[in-house]
Amino acid sequence: MKKIEAVIRPEKLDQVIDKLSELTYPGITISDVRGHGKQMGIKHMWRGTEYKVKYLPKMKLEVVVLDEDVNKIISAIISVAKTDNIGDGKIFVTDVADAVRVRTGESGDRAI
Repeated sequence: MKKIEAVIRPEKLDQVIDKLSELTYPGITISDVRGHGKQMGIKHMWRGTEYKVKYLPKMKLEVVVLDEDVNKIISAIISVAKTDNIGDGKIFVTDVADAVRVRTGESGDRAI
């Protein structure tokens, strides 16, 4: 099993969820997050004064999937979330040693 964590633009969330729904993913956790990448925030002008926003609003999606589903989930996220501009986000993939369904006690692949 793998855990896919995708940090995306907030305005792309609904489109990404719709795309993932087509693939019948097992479940998802969504969080409002703030952060910055290499650009270290953005600068704005307001009434002639420049100010810097250090931490930009993003959405973080977490999905635990079977190993064979990783590439199709990543491809689906990229196909919708990509704008070709700085700040499109990042996707991280990590190994999941085990998963346990609280209600039934099932573990491993059966738990997702």
